[in-house]
Amino acid sequence: MTQHDPVRIGVVSISDRASSGVYEDRGIPALQDWLGRALLNPVDWVTELIPDERPVIAATLRRLVDEAGCDLVLTTGGTGPAPRDVTPEATRDVADRELPGFGEQMRQISLRFVPTAILSRQTAVARGRALILNLPGQPKSIAETLEGLRDADGRVQVPGIFAAVPYCIDLIGGPYIETRPEVCAAFRPKSAQRPPRQAAASAASQGRA
Repeated sequence: MTQHDPVRIGVVSISDRASSGVYEDRGIPALQDWLGRALLNPVDWVTELIPDERPVIAATLRRLVDEAGCDLVLTTGGTGPAPRDVTPEATRDVADRELPGFGEQMRQISLRFVPTAILSRQTAVARGRALILNLPGQPKSIAETLEGLRDADGRVQVPGIFAAVPYCIDLIGGPYIETRPEVCAAFRPKSAQRPPRQAAASAASQGRA
């Protein structure tokens, strides 16, 4: 049986109203649904629903990486230009280095639908061996930015950001994340690809015989 590295993922929904019970949060279920379909790895989830408070967001991200040991943290909400939208600032507060290409690609995808996508401020950062990604607040937009856009025949027209996530986590020292290609084909250079587990196990067994 093929074995995949376990991965711990933090999912953070940032919303004043959802965190106070005014309406039901949809960000956490949307993220877990998409990642559950995309990943082959067994996932240990850590979820947080918090208000749009910069110190609270930063403290939550630090705790998820430094104490909970998350390899990947995804946030949803709080990335617009409104005064209470402070997720990008809080994310940079905990960063060892910023990875702005993730935000650039998210805006490129969203611009296919609405011109106001240029107002979004999503970014990504590395903290230690963990990757932290800011995502949009709407479930439909979450799936589109992670998976990318396909034509009527299912061919990828605009790559989603998650195609680059597994190799990024490789580079910063995290676990080897593997995806279902029908949902999202992760890209790695050939030199960074592991051989198929079953084939490798069979070859090792024959070598010992």
